[in-house]
Amino acid sequence: MNRRRFVTSAALGGAAFGAVAALPRPAIAQSPPAVQWRLASSFPKILTTMNGGLDYLCARVAALTDNRFQISPAGDLAPPLAVLEAVQAGTVEIGHTAASYYVGKDPAFGFAAGVPFGLTARQQMAWLRQGGGLELVNEVLKPYGCLGIPAGNTGAQMGGWYRKEIRTPDDFKGLKIRVAGLAGNVIARLGGAPQLLAGGDIAAALEKGTVTAAAWVGPYDDEKLGLNKLAKIYHYPGWWAGNETLWATVNLDRWRDLPATYKAALETACYDACGWIQARYDAENPPALRRLVAGGTQLKPFPPEILQAGYKATLEVLNDLAGKNPLFRKTLDSWKVFRGEEYLWFRTADYGFETFVYGQQAKK
Repeated sequence: MNRRRFVTSAALGGAAFGAVAALPRPAIAQSPPAVQWRLASSFPKILTTMNGGLDYLCARVAALTDNRFQISPAGDLAPPLAVLEAVQAGTVEIGHTAASYYVGKDPAFGFAAGVPFGLTARQQMAWLRQGGGLELVNEVLKPYGCLGIPAGNTGAQMGGWYRKEIRTPDDFKGLKIRVAGLAGNVIARLGGAPQLLAGGDIAAALEKGTVTAAAWVGPYDDEKLGLNKLAKIYHYPGWWAGNETLWATVNLDRWRDLPATYKAALETACYDACGWIQARYDAENPPALRRLVAGGTQLKPFPPEILQAGYKATLEVLNDLAGKNPLFRKTLDSWKVFRGEEYLWFRTADYGFETFVYGQQAKK
């Protein structure tokens, strides 16, 4: 054997091995972190549409992250009307709530919920996602250390339950009525006494006389709460709620900690829940209304005089609040411009179509 050749080859081989060893090693993919969040809800468990949508949301987040990101109900860690505060404090990472509960903190929260004589569910989502509304809502939420993602909508609501028929605007004077959001400001301007109550507290308050009328959502939810057993007159439409957007309210620091894929999963699940909840209400409200009427509920429209008075009072409330609150004014300006365009389009397309087909159905 040629020893010189062996030594030379060995030396070259060693050099080559050293060069290979010095090459950068490929990065080893790391598994996404396991994240467990607690969630507080403003809505009683008996309301299977809101809470069914919430279960759907949590299941979607888990499925989209291979079960690495889990969101679980947190029980009684937050009172129903203080979910925002619990998220702000970090008691829970996320809440499912209605922005209408927080207009006492800032009236601009009313735009996140739904403005009297305002937008329908479709129009509201268009404003939020395509008209700059979501950015304005999150500007309202930012001082509270929170971020909001739409996570449900009730659609247009009913006008509530009454023991005495509302025939004129004067019938609102002195009326103790459960109502939320900017609707409370409007009812107060009409002389009423609005009361903010969580959904689970309405029936007891109506039974005890703490309130003498109550507006919640619509037939399916109202029947589950038993409101039809406590008052017989059911007025419509709920002119103060052409829609009610429900929100996933997220602690801003915890949101920043999430991997980008988890943020995307949560946003996707929230928007999916919007469709799920709206579809469930649209499917369940018609048969629920039939059951209520069959059981003795007196279904009565608000007279035009009531609607005109409410509309006038709404304009006065919005203008007054805009003069006192710059963020409210900024949001109102955006909302009004978008609303004008939406009304033009919907009056042309949807209204024209619906007027005809509903009229044909009525002839049958």
